[in-house]
Amino acid sequence: MSINDLSRTQGLLTDLFQWPKTQSDWEAYRLTREQLASYEENGFLAGIPMVDAKQRQRLAVALESLTDPGHPGHDLFYEFHSNESADRKSVLFHCLGAWRISPEFHDLLWNPAFLMPASQLLGDSRVRFWHDQLFCKPPKKGGVVAWHQDYSYWTRTSPMAHLTCWCSLDDCGPENGCLQYVPGSHRWGLLNKPELAGDLLGITDFLSPEQRRQFHPVLVPTQAGEAIFHHPLALHGSGENISDQPRRAFVVNVIADGVRSETDDSLLQGVPAIPQGQPMSGQFFPLLFPGQAVPSIQ
Repeated sequence: MSINDLSRTQGLLTDLFQWPKTQSDWEAYRLTREQLASYEENGFLAGIPMVDAKQRQRLAVALESLTDPGHPGHDLFYEFHSNESADRKSVLFHCLGAWRISPEFHDLLWNPAFLMPASQLLGDSRVRFWHDQLFCKPPKKGGVVAWHQDYSYWTRTSPMAHLTCWCSLDDCGPENGCLQYVPGSHRWGLLNKPELAGDLLGITDFLSPEQRRQFHPVLVPTQAGEAIFHHPLALHGSGENISDQPRRAFVVNVIADGVRSETDDSLLQGVPAIPQGQPMSGQFFPLLFPGQAVPSIQ
């Protein structure tokens, strides 16, 4: 049995989120000058409310069903890894494409709490979808995500006008694998890419002596439902989950409207190719936020 491909529908399918009706409704989601300055300085911005308790519960139920390789929509994933960890004693569930299968994860793309900050952090740009991800680290044996820069995996697109939003469905701290960042690393330029679920510190093989001296990671704990936005060159990773609690997270990756394909091959598995040099658009890369006029920062 198969299910409908939800990528055919743009806009909200459920009542999980509400589209703002007025300019003042949008204003509630706007980042402050101080938050924008922090992002510019550090390359990431944490503590942004993204989903409430009821929304988290519905997303958690949907996520649980998606982890089943027998799910009727399984063939719609771009990638599906029941365990991507290079350490066979650990488990790291990772997949791309949940938005095509689950109405809840589909509607995350049109969450106004995500779209307003995303537009601001992309320079007040129109926001276009790139792809989504799910990460799950089970209790006691959750695997690492190695230090990396997101754009090192995305060079098949240009210019570099990308943004990542990471959000945990669980309270996330050092014991269950919260994200870590190297503040200011988004100014280091593009580095070689390590194995994503390999050696946590594999990136150090690609750092210059000066970058190694500046490699001072900071842990960034989050409460359930809080998001972290980060720059495509911000160096980040996450450790093991050795706690008794799960660490479940979703990621929405977006681009500024106008980013182009840099390959004649498919950008994502199963997605029709966009010819090299052509802007990303269409069913699989929908425009999420049209850049409607909103009040400026006061």
